[in-house]
Amino acid sequence: MTPALVHDRHRTASPTAEQTARARDWAEIQERMLVPLYEAVYERLEIGPGSRVLGLGCGTGLALLLAVERGAAVHGVETDAARLALARERLLSEPEWGTRPWEARLTPGGPGEPLPQEDGVPTLVTAFEALPGAEALARTAAGLERGTPVVLAGWGPSERCATAPALRVATRLAEPAAEPASGCAHWCGRDDLEDLAHRAGLRLDGSGRVACPFGYAGMESAVRGLLATGLYDPAVRATDEEQVLKELVEALHPYLREDGTLWMPNLFRYVIART
Repeated sequence: MTPALVHDRHRTASPTAEQTARARDWAEIQERMLVPLYEAVYERLEIGPGSRVLGLGCGTGLALLLAVERGAAVHGVETDAARLALARERLLSEPEWGTRPWEARLTPGGPGEPLPQEDGVPTLVTAFEALPGAEALARTAAGLERGTPVVLAGWGPSERCATAPALRVATRLAEPAAEPASGCAHWCGRDDLEDLAHRAGLRLDGSGRVACPFGYAGMESAVRGLLATGLYDPAVRATDEEQVLKELVEALHPYLREDGTLWMPNLFRYVIART
């Protein structure tokens, strides 16, 4: 079968070797930790054939790939050129012979840009990995049909996230005015997701919590995976990489098991809002 692939028409600057390595660490180590979140949302909203999923901050495309496997058409938007390049490898390469065709588009950029009319209007919008600002989210929502679900996701309460001490290393060492470099850096307060939806002019229509344990083959894998989130970049700029690595390893050490693996239970939450 010939795949029905839709390539983006935009050109972006080639990422550096360091950016590519970081993006690959995200794709190969860290991104899979969020699969329970992706699947829970798709199951609840009954994503399947006929669905059109728009992923804001789609990362390296794993969430979109899971939607494709359910029969959905997908469109991913991502600002990170290195992550976008890996998403292309996943979604815009030739599938194995006999695989059914799918429809996928990937676009560089952030939320709030005009939706391409040739794709059809999305039936679901997700922000799994990077929360957009309220104004950008409102602009995206303005191009949707009334009642379209928009899913916003973030960390659960810090007391329910074993990774919290490791993430506090980044917060403590970073410059006071530093902005998080990735959606993974956003700690969500009790009502932060709901407040964002309200400020974007959306109506709340449910929420959920999903266990997303972080499991790593070893300390090196854990450090690479967490650094790939981008959360620690401001801390490295404020101090130095050696200091960040030292304190990160110390924070992770209590979760190191006898066999050398690390296991950290975490809780993520999401809200469903509608236009």
